[in-house]
Amino acid sequence: MAAAILGAPMHFSFYFIFKYLFHLPYENLTLRILATILCISVVFKKKVPVILQPFFSYHWHFTIIFVLPFIFTVNLIMNNFHELWLYWEIFMLFVLIAFVPNWLMVLIDLAIGVIGAVIFYYLSTPLVPLHPTFNIPLYLIVLSCTILAGYVFSYSNKKGIMAQERNNALQALAGGIAHEMRNPLGQIRYNFDSILQELPRYHTESFVPLISVNSLEKIYQRVAQGQMAVNRGIQVIDMILDEVKEDAFQKKGFAYFSAFSLTRKALDEYSYESDKERERVYFREDDDFMFLGAETMYIFVLFNLIMNALYFLRSYPDGYIDIHFQRGKTLNMVYVRDTGPGVSKEILGKLFDPFFTSGRKGGTGLGLSYCKRVMHSFGGDIICNSVQGEFTEFILSFPVLGESDIAAYESKLYSENRAVCSGKKLLLVDSDIENVTQIRTYLHSLGVKADEVLSGSEAISKIESGRYDLLLANIDLLDFDSYELASWIRSTEKYLPIVVYTREPLFIVRARVEKSGIQGLLSMPLVLGDFLQVLTTSLQSKPEKQKGTLKGKIVLVVDDSPVNLMVIKSILQQQGIIVLEASNGKDALEMLEHRDCDLMLMDIQMPVLDGIEATKRIRSGKNSSRNIPIIGLSGDSSNETVLMAMQNGMNNYIIKPIDNKVLVEKITSLI
Repeated sequence: MAAAILGAPMHFSFYFIFKYLFHLPYENLTLRILATILCISVVFKKKVPVILQPFFSYHWHFTIIFVLPFIFTVNLIMNNFHELWLYWEIFMLFVLIAFVPNWLMVLIDLAIGVIGAVIFYYLSTPLVPLHPTFNIPLYLIVLSCTILAGYVFSYSNKKGIMAQERNNALQALAGGIAHEMRNPLGQIRYNFDSILQELPRYHTESFVPLISVNSLEKIYQRVAQGQMAVNRGIQVIDMILDEVKEDAFQKKGFAYFSAFSLTRKALDEYSYESDKERERVYFREDDDFMFLGAETMYIFVLFNLIMNALYFLRSYPDGYIDIHFQRGKTLNMVYVRDTGPGVSKEILGKLFDPFFTSGRKGGTGLGLSYCKRVMHSFGGDIICNSVQGEFTEFILSFPVLGESDIAAYESKLYSENRAVCSGKKLLLVDSDIENVTQIRTYLHSLGVKADEVLSGSEAISKIESGRYDLLLANIDLLDFDSYELASWIRSTEKYLPIVVYTREPLFIVRARVEKSGIQGLLSMPLVLGDFLQVLTTSLQSKPEKQKGTLKGKIVLVVDDSPVNLMVIKSILQQQGIIVLEASNGKDALEMLEHRDCDLMLMDIQMPVLDGIEATKRIRSGKNSSRNIPIIGLSGDSSNETVLMAMQNGMNNYIIKPIDNKVLVEKITSLI
């Protein structure tokens, strides 16, 4: 825009000013008109078709080269190094640096322009004789100072712009945190209200009316949705904090994922405002592909697209969202298309600009510009096609992984899990031949033997007459479901880990599965990575009577929050652990002088004496407690804080809010 506002009128008027006012010997109307047209053309960047947008940068550099180094140097040479044009050449350098801050590109653009001007001079007729009279060494000093000053100015300007953008980003993120957290918190409140409605009316007598099976189903479902909303809220906080710390796009944590598996997970976990809203999203389960990326980042991209689409579909009662895949030779695509109001051509070109919003308040705080950066970090891209009044379609593109990459990934998965699974004997219960065939392939590569039966009653006969290391079953069996089968197994003396799979959304069945004593839950169709992880974890699970290894152990919990103390104490006491409490590091040190403990859980930030300093004093002491295992607790997930905790003597670290299973596993591993 600045090039058009300044360049177009200046080039056009300079022809008349230099030719008729200053009477310089050379001016070229054709070059001036071409320069004017090129400057004006930059204004129409947003009008360029989407397919031509990637090529605009070439047009921009051609324009810069033509209207600055080429024309200015042509006039300098053709006017026999006139003093006025010596000044304008310095001006040109300063402007070129301002427009092209990269020093290498400045040199390339300048070289192309100057060489072009020299060629133009030799091709011109008649050839103008050159007799430069200026002091070249002195002029070169001025040019050098100009270049240095230009870069200093450009750098300062860039830093100022970055600081302003950073300030704008932090303001946007502050609003974004509040907005994003309303979604999961709203869902948690809704689920609590729903659970309260299903519970029987309170009675002071010991008798309480029985809850119906239907109500119990709803309670399980609402609990699962509430847990899911909490987890997603924590992930949103982590992502926003990573964005502030500029840690969001580190590829070292990337892994291989199934697009189908993660897309379905996103659709299951999205916080729809109603069942009717959920029914407006259609997902075509075809053309699955693998990509290299991060689970939470991909899911959050879909959350953004679904959230925006559902917002604009509120005025379109018959509108819907269609999500499907398309495999290609070099790129695989995920299409997210809604039949809403569409986007105008003016807005379409700005959608992925930072902080741009249109038509809605309370945006995500990360938005489509964040989605763009995520897809670029995956090696792909995101673009938008739209026809106003008809549809809006976002296309996520992912580079196609080579067969050798996928084969290496699968081989790595098998090698990592084979030690746990090899030699084990499984009982597979399913009447669906397609499921059975896929599972056979997975188990064969693991070195696992499996007996196969079609129904729950056949499974019971097999379990009674043989020994198995794990039961793998479809939730919906021919004669009765896997919940009943699990109930029968729990009523016997046998301990048999159970893994079930289903085509139902996992949020519907997860809580009921966990409460039924089932160790693992998978979604159909099975994805290799998920299958192996759940299988291995379930095979390593211990029966309840073996889980009592923590009973009688003494753990000192140090935290200044009464709520945190209450939560942690409840988790530990369920394991038979004796819990001691302290509200700060000073009290903890005094307690260790009089009591022997097996482990400490230490909050990082506390008054009087924080967790880091308390740990340093314990490790530098001379009594027996100096070697006590210490697990740090904090809501700060930054690498710096974790590293500082470990360097000062902590044995492990847990991010708040605390995951029950993670806490118990880490305590068990240390004592």
